[in-house]
Amino acid sequence: MAGGPQRPENLDTGYYVLPTVFADVKPDMAIAQEEIFGPVLSVIDYSSEDEAVDIANGTPYGLAAGVWSADLEHTVAVGRRLRAGQVEINGGAFNVAAPFGGFGQSGYGREFGVHGLEEYLEVKALQF
Repeated sequence: MAGGPQRPENLDTGYYVLPTVFADVKPDMAIAQEEIFGPVLSVIDYSSEDEAVDIANGTPYGLAAGVWSADLEHTVAVGRRLRAGQVEINGGAFNVAAPFGGFGQSGYGREFGVHGLEEYLEVKALQF
């Protein structure tokens, strides 16, 4: 582990942790199964692309994911297999016109974009 719970230098008030990296994490460990909102990175080894997708999809959460490759078409194909509300391709920038929200226990509904606006609408069908 690198980093930790101590407060970063020059931050005398507030609640902070140093950016932290956990190595040798296994997919069934709590740190790999929980949604952590903070400067934390868990490193999980995998042997194949299919295993990597299984690990990524193997939690009850799915807020965001990222895929990197020089082969854009392949990257998009892998991104489509991930159960996440947002998949950044090669570090893609946040787009406020795109819907934002997660899968599973990462939340229901969407913010931003047309899908976010639709959250405020009620649909009615008139039948004749």
